[in-house]
Amino acid sequence: MTDSAWTKQGSTLSLNNACKEFGLSEQEIIHSIKQGKLQYRLNYAHGNPYYKLLRTEVQALAQALYGDDYLKRQALEHDLLTVNKEINSLKRKLSKLEKQKADLSQKLGIG
Repeated sequence: MTDSAWTKQGSTLSLNNACKEFGLSEQEIIHSIKQGKLQYRLNYAHGNPYYKLLRTEVQALAQALYGDDYLKRQALEHDLLTVNKEINSLKRKLSKLEKQKADLSQKLGIG
């Protein structure tokens, strides 16, 4: 695979994110790396090493291990998790803003 796949935004992911997004275990991914099925690069964040993987290869691995239906279900579950996180974040922000509004209204003597 060319270097452009490694530098293109969104075409790589970390080992941890691969596990979360595709529902694979670390052992499955490490085993595939050792077998030569997955390419990886060792990167460092704040001095800590982590594996960087190609998204297309991880997707193909999940598909080979568990089939198309599993991959579609995992994608839907990942999207649902992302939406739920965003909803919860917005609820917290809304609650904070409502409290701020009530404090401001009280200071102004509006109700």
